[in-house]
Amino acid sequence: MGKTDDSTSLKSTPLIEAERQVESFRQVREAHRMELVEDYVELISDLLADGGEARQVDIATRLGVAQPTVAKMLRRLARDGWVVQRPYRGVFLTPEGEALAHASRQRHQTVERFLLALGVDPDTARRDAEGIEHHVSEQTLALFDAFVRKAEGGSAER
Repeated sequence: MGKTDDSTSLKSTPLIEAERQVESFRQVREAHRMELVEDYVELISDLLADGGEARQVDIATRLGVAQPTVAKMLRRLARDGWVVQRPYRGVFLTPEGEALAHASRQRHQTVERFLLALGVDPDTARRDAEGIEHHVSEQTLALFDAFVRKAEGGSAER
């Protein structure tokens, strides 16, 4: 048999309209901008739920970053209204911060359940969901959820 030419399957697709491409790149930039914010507020929420406090040292340890990095981000989060820092008491979420943490957690769980339903192993699904959750549109997320509900026989909750 002759050798197949894989280059035909790798041909580039025609460029899309400039406005559509701009919107795609804008959406990705916005997702990147919010990624850290969402990761921080979700972690702070988890720490508060688990132990009643979210300390800078614990945030740094769990994110694998230096405490000065966390301090800088916490100032940004406080400036933007997501958290309140109380001297000697740690970090607390504002109602807006808690709502964002809840929404981020829901997205993460939906993406993770979708990946598990596809057969991805649990550790990989958890890690992959951590990145995908920030970039998935509401439309795609709804389809992930519908897929999981169907795969689980309609018993999934979102």
